[in-house]
Amino acid sequence: MANPPAADRPDGNECMSPRGNYTPLLDRVEEPADLRGLPESDLAQLAEELRRELIDAVSVTGGHLGAGLGVVELTVALHYVFETPRDRLIWDVGHQAYPHKILTGRRDRIRTLRQGGGLSGFTRRSESVYDPFGAAHSSTSISSGLGMAVARDLKGEHHQVIAVIGDGAMSAGMAYEAMNNAGSMASRLIVILNDNDMSIAPPVGAMSAYLSRLLSSKSYQSLRHLAREMAKKFPKPLERAAARAEEYARGFVTGGTLFEELGFYYVGPIDGHNLDHLLPVLKNVRDSAEPGPVLVHVVTQKGRGYAPAEAAADKYHGVVKFDVATGAQVKGKAGAPSYTGVFAKALMAEAAADERIVAITAAMPSGTGLDKFAERFPDRCFDVGIAEQHGVTFAAGLACEGMKPFAAIYSTFLQRAYDQVVHDVAIQRLPVRFALDRAGLVGADGATHAGSYDLAYLGCLPDFVIMAASDEAELMHMVATCAGIEDRPSAVRYPRGEGVGVALPERGTPLALGRGRVVREGTSIALLSLGARLQECLKAADELQAMGLSATVADARFLKPLDTELVERLAREHEVLVTVEEGAVGGFASHVLQHLAQAGLLDQGLKIRPLTLPDRFIDHDTPMKQYDQAGLNARHIAAAALAALGRELRTLSARA
Repeated sequence: MANPPAADRPDGNECMSPRGNYTPLLDRVEEPADLRGLPESDLAQLAEELRRELIDAVSVTGGHLGAGLGVVELTVALHYVFETPRDRLIWDVGHQAYPHKILTGRRDRIRTLRQGGGLSGFTRRSESVYDPFGAAHSSTSISSGLGMAVARDLKGEHHQVIAVIGDGAMSAGMAYEAMNNAGSMASRLIVILNDNDMSIAPPVGAMSAYLSRLLSSKSYQSLRHLAREMAKKFPKPLERAAARAEEYARGFVTGGTLFEELGFYYVGPIDGHNLDHLLPVLKNVRDSAEPGPVLVHVVTQKGRGYAPAEAAADKYHGVVKFDVATGAQVKGKAGAPSYTGVFAKALMAEAAADERIVAITAAMPSGTGLDKFAERFPDRCFDVGIAEQHGVTFAAGLACEGMKPFAAIYSTFLQRAYDQVVHDVAIQRLPVRFALDRAGLVGADGATHAGSYDLAYLGCLPDFVIMAASDEAELMHMVATCAGIEDRPSAVRYPRGEGVGVALPERGTPLALGRGRVVREGTSIALLSLGARLQECLKAADELQAMGLSATVADARFLKPLDTELVERLAREHEVLVTVEEGAVGGFASHVLQHLAQAGLLDQGLKIRPLTLPDRFIDHDTPMKQYDQAGLNARHIAAAALAALGRELRTLSARA
């Protein structure tokens, strides 16, 4: 959008962002090289303009706001001090990278964030040279950064590698595995710990800033180097004692002993919103010739600079569209309850009847509905942090002692604990119950958060009960079913978003294991669904009926144990069998085909068409458009049945 005429601007020469924010300095920054051309005295104003632009943009698109607001000054300082993209700047998770996107040539597209064909809500290598590593699952930045630093050294190059990781992400074991590895190597890696919640070391005043500048300065490090060289002349025990004394002295002053023990040179804590503190420390770290990794501890405030975010309990971590003036988020039309909310309701009903039921989440209490469970049963709900591996084995330990653990973990995040699912749960036949939220495609979060693979990666494990809910009432019944399974692991998967509006019981009723249901009887075509595509199957059956083709619609309910009687009946009584699932190849259809082949039911002319997610990643968009791309909406289901009969889809509506 063109800038308004000079006469229309407040002072006759300021520029205006597309939404009406006056941003004269930000308008001069197309990329970080422009930022580095500004005097330091302009950076505080630039940061305020960047913050306003971020708020305005996310009010239009929705997305992750609080984390980005907290790193505005840090983002400006990093791009000012380091020569990006030559210097590699890695943002852990990507929630905090929106200001980074605005400063790196993507401001003109920032209002396409998380929209179909627009910018990703996370860092993405294919999107910009300023995104050296794609991140949407947390705690990967130090590992990837160390890999880049070692590659740099092997190639004889000299650029910097900087990884920015939040304190929440530091709860994951992977971060400490990476730090332990980095601390034993001489490769130069800079880790910025963005401490915006637990305040590992709260003091961030003038004295702390002074000490941080001192400890990161060339003069101090030269003196430290001289002392270290002198200590080498001592007997080994004295040399080690001297090194430890210096490290613990700095640790006592700064609170960084843990990081020092992992082999990092620790600097901090410093105020992440004070550029006068940030810039000299970052310059010192940049210019240091000391080998090995360094950690700069920066304390920030999530939601900084926007009163509604600062006042909110979650600091506006994730928001829908909102009114900038009031902070009021746009409410959608009242509809059916969400699957997440129904899961919480079902689990609380079971827990009220059985005191052995406990719940585990990996840093997603509100995302999984367990915040409500925790309010009612605070002693029976455990948030293990971003530590899915630990969470699964912790649940296994609970199961060993007769408790009934429900591990509520997004499908995409359970991938991170697959070895524990196999080794610690499945092999030992421990009755851990997995609640897999966000099964299938998930809309604006895109491929990184899609629950595409759980049917395949769990379905191959022996003695695992696996269910998929076709509506919210079925979800309640499946939670009750899981609660009653005490001799093996079980899982129930369900999608993101609202249910279909069916009536809900006060408490679920356990299902017969391995038994599906027929929801509509027909004669020539059978549509066998596992999961939430059932409603699309019913729509497809209506369209086929309008063409004179009678269709049976069945809800498999279970991947394992597979309802073989139902599968065989559908195969024998219909000319065409279409299986439908919200999962990758290797899931439900593979089990159906395996059974039919072994039973000899593929030998008599049955026409079978498996519909799965395609063998590619599907980018962020609306769920309806994503399922159109995947070929799993009603018109695609009907078309598959017609194609099996040698007929074409001509009369079906595009929106069916």
